[in-house]
Amino acid sequence: MKLLNVDLLKRRAKILAGIRTFFDSRGFIEVETPVRIAAPAPEVNIDCPEVPPSRIHGGETSYLRASPELQMKKLLAAGMDRIYQIGPCFRDGEKGSRHNPEFTMIEWYRKGATYLDILEDTKRLYSFLSEICGDRPFVDGCGDRPFVENGMFDGENLVFKEITVRDAYLSWAGWDPWADWNQDRFDFDMATKIEPALKSLGLVFLMDYPPQAASLAKIRGDVAERWEFYSDGIELANCFTELCDPVEQRRRFLESKEERRQLGESDYPIDEEFLAVLGDMKSAAGVALGVDRLVMKLVSADEIAHVRCVD
Repeated sequence: MKLLNVDLLKRRAKILAGIRTFFDSRGFIEVETPVRIAAPAPEVNIDCPEVPPSRIHGGETSYLRASPELQMKKLLAAGMDRIYQIGPCFRDGEKGSRHNPEFTMIEWYRKGATYLDILEDTKRLYSFLSEICGDRPFVDGCGDRPFVENGMFDGENLVFKEITVRDAYLSWAGWDPWADWNQDRFDFDMATKIEPALKSLGLVFLMDYPPQAASLAKIRGDVAERWEFYSDGIELANCFTELCDPVEQRRRFLESKEERRQLGESDYPIDEEFLAVLGDMKSAAGVALGVDRLVMKLVSADEIAHVRCVD
């Protein structure tokens, strides 16, 4: 295991404590769901490490989660209202300065909310944590007055920009994904044109995705109610107004499974328990935010390996 700067470890711990303070003070309940799961969401570009069958696991193949999303939504369907979870997640084959096969995620969900409500949560959380990192006093014990950092402020508050996906592609990639959808081109241009352009813009919410890129998000008209949050061009969070239609969700799962099959990727089973209760959520919104990348940005570190223990 690589040894870390002790000061950065202490600052990471302070940020994690701040996250819990933020959500606990707003009526959220911290939950814990299984790390080993039987049926990951079959997303095309996300691979979960496989856990071989054993007596401990009932003789069945299982997987280390890439996200606690499906399990947390089951809690919403069972009657919970505002929940959050901080814990380990895993993605096979991802390692680099901004990626690690094991990483820490925070996800939070609110029943009756939309992606715009979660957007406001995220602004307040980031501002609160920025203030903590600056060792500035809190306001009302909660810290809604942000700390000025990295020049991304207007003299009093952090500045958060909102840019639609359509405007971003028209401006920096020269085409409209709604007019001529191509998944490979969309993904390539996101990595090579859109994200580099966002690097100079500071704190940015990339809003309203094409329906074909909805993932588990609700579609309104011709856009998916989804955003991703960037700091200096680095993606920190991915948010949806949640799709609560089990028929449509099954269709999307089957479509993703077929794409994975064509790419020669693992064929994950469908989580039938999740689909059976999905309609009970009625309406909700949630977000996944990478804690390691968040800490990197807040303490101005260059690599994930500087802010967490890695092999």
